[in-house]
Parts: sequence; C-alpha cells; structure tokens
Amino acid sequence: MDGIVQVLALLQEGNGYLTTKESRKNGITNKTMQRMAESKLIDRAAHGLYIGADIFPDQFFIAQYRCPKGIFSNETSLFLHDLSDRNPFRLMMTIPTGWNTKLLTDENYLFFYCNPQRMKLGVCEVETPFGMTVKSFNVEWTLCDCLKNIDKLDRDLVLSAWKRYAKSNGKDITKLLEYAATLKIRDMVYRYLEVLV
Repeated sequence: MDGIVQVLALLQEGNGYLTTKESRKNGITNKTMQRMAESKLIDRAAHGLYIGADIFPDQFFIAQYRCPKGIFSNETSLFLHDLSDRNPFRLMMTIPTGWNTKLLTDENYLFFYCNPQRMKLGVCEVETPFGMTVKSFNVEWTLCDCLKNIDKLDRDLVLSAWKRYAKSNGKDITKLLEYAATLKIRDMVYRYLEVLV
C-alpha cells in the first residue's frame, strides 16, 4: 500500500507523469508499477512512462519522451507558438541527420532531418495545451523552416502563420533574417516581408 501512495505522490509532483527510471530512483519496483497499471490506478503512456488514470494524455509530451532528440518543428511548432489554430494531423519533429527512431514508421509523425550543429539554433521550450514543457524551434526559426519546406506542408497554413507573425508585436526581424541566411532562403524571406509588413 505504501508503494501505491508513493507512486500517486510522485505522479502529482510530475504533473501526472512518472517514468520507471524516476520510480526506481524512489525505491518503487517495476512490479508495483505493473500491478497499478493492471488495476487501472495508472496507465502506461509509453514504454517506461506512466500517467495518472485521471490525466488526459498529452500527445506532445509523450512524443518528446519517445523521441528525446526530436524537436517540434514546422506545422507542429506553429501550433505550439499560437501561429496556427489547427491541431496538427501529424506531429512534426526535426531529428539529427543519421539518427534513427522507432517512430519513423509511425504514420502519426512526420520527421525532418537537420545537421546536429544547426539543430542547436533556435531551440526553445514551449508549453503544450496540457501545461507540459517540450522543446520546439522558436518562432523565427519555425517560420523560416516552414518556408524552406513549404512544398511538404500545408501552404495556406504557412502563409496564414506568416500573416499572423507580421501583425504581431513580438516579431524580431533581425533574428528572422539571420536564420533565413543560415537556411539560405534570405531572398525568399525578404519577398514575404515586403508583401506582409
């Protein structure tokens, strides 16, 4: 019984989530976690990740747990930064070139590859609609990335995000142009800015 109370306390501390690594660190056996899941006191959200039975699963947080080197990008990042109102059909993540994940074959995800050094540019933490923190590219990097990948994305969604950004008070044109130069799309970004700003 003490193990159950401890698990529930740890779940509360972790906003409803608990990893088996964290539970072991606190002296809770895998058997206790499995029994609690069988009794429907907790649910298994992913391999090594449990969630409180009363918590609605956060697809963004779970995806990042399953793909820790992934950074939310493109349409998913637009959604997380409130530049799109449409909940993503597929979660889009950027992963380092040459890195592999079991999720590559999952049709609920779309992956983009990036040089590991370049992936460090523009990374930030954002809050999901469920209040969890995940890694995403910042607004300016995301907009440039979306332009670069526009043929693989929903063109109307990307253009709408650019219009929203152009009207926002928090835009950073200098940073936007720096990222555009890094991604070799500076002329393209200038054309969009001339029309929108």
